[in-house]
Parts: sequence; structure tokens; C-alpha cells
Amino acid sequence: MAPEQDLANRDDVSRLVTDFYRRAFADPLIGPVFTDIARMDLAAHLPVMCDFWETVLFRAGRYRRNALRVHVRLHRLAPLEAAHFARWLALWTDTVDELFSGPKAELAKVQAERIGGSLLRRVQGGEAGEVVSFHRTRPATDGAPPSVTGRSAPHPEWRT
Repeated sequence: MAPEQDLANRDDVSRLVTDFYRRAFADPLIGPVFTDIARMDLAAHLPVMCDFWETVLFRAGRYRRNALRVHVRLHRLAPLEAAHFARWLALWTDTVDELFSGPKAELAKVQAERIGGSLLRRVQGGEAGEVVSFHRTRPATDGAPPSVTGRSAPHPEWRT
């Protein structure tokens, strides 16, 4: 049964972001990116991500950093692939769906797909105008990396 509550304020965003990162840190594919490569201080990162998503969903104007710059630096340390972004999107979408439903919850999912696609394209050297999209994936049950499916890509290596 879907939740009846939509995202309405910063407290809801904080609940969503906190639950998402709990899942992301525990995930076998993307968890090591956060913990071993980025060495993310979750306590310091959560308020920043709440600012980001509050700005995306409610136009709060709290996020004033450059998300692309952070991801480009991370990509230089350990290449970020379509599978990473697809898994991120799957975890985000599942978290949204389990906690909220309504127009803002749908916006959170749509914007995540747009943002993830844009970051993937840009960290891999794509142009701003190229269209690259990816879809959320479920983790493989046999230990293999999750499969990724795509709609379109300008370059075969970017098939997502």
C-alpha cells in the first residue's frame, strides 16, 4: 500500500535523504563509492543534500554549491559508470515510493532521473545538449552487477 503523505517540507526532505543514504551506504555497488572513494562524512553531507533537495522540490534557494564539480572530482578517482547512476536512481525511487506519494514525490523521482542523467553525461565528457538517459535497476541476485537499460545515447560506451 502506497503512503498517503506527500513531501511537504524540510522535515520530509530530511527523512527521505536520511533513509536514502542509509540504503546507499549499505549498497554493494554504490556504497563503496561513498565510503571508500569519497570518504563521505555523512553527518556533514546530510544537511547539504537536504538543502539540495529542498531547493529542487520547493525552490528554497538553499543549495549554492556545484554538484557537477564534486562528481567530476569523484569520477577522476574512480570512474562513475551508468550502472552506478542507475543503482542510485533505483534506491532513490524505492525510498521515495516507500515513504511518500503525491506530486512532490513524483517530482523527486523525475528530477532524480534528470539530474543523474546530466551528471553521468557530464562526468563522462558529454556535451550539455546531448541526451543520455538511464533507468533504475534492481540489484542482481547472483552477485553480478545490475543490468542497465537505456533509451538513447550518443556514444556506444554511454549506453545506459
